[in-house]
Amino acid sequence: MKDLEKLGHLLHHWIEHNEEHAETYRAWAEKADSLGKKDLSAVLERLYHETKNLNTFLEEAKRKLG
Repeated sequence: MKDLEKLGHLLHHWIEHNEEHAETYRAWAEKADSLGKKDLSAVLERLYHETKNLNTFLEEAKRKLG
């Protein structure tokens, strides 16, 4: 497999993997909130948003790869 083709596969994988993690962070943020752990919930919610933001960079890389 050529390097750029491999990178394309990796970017696709990383984006999907990050999406799965982001949803897990959000679910645990909701659980923490329901258990009265507001500070913990806020950190997990921030982690969710930062992971989604990271995916914008991965998507940009994928577009630039062509």
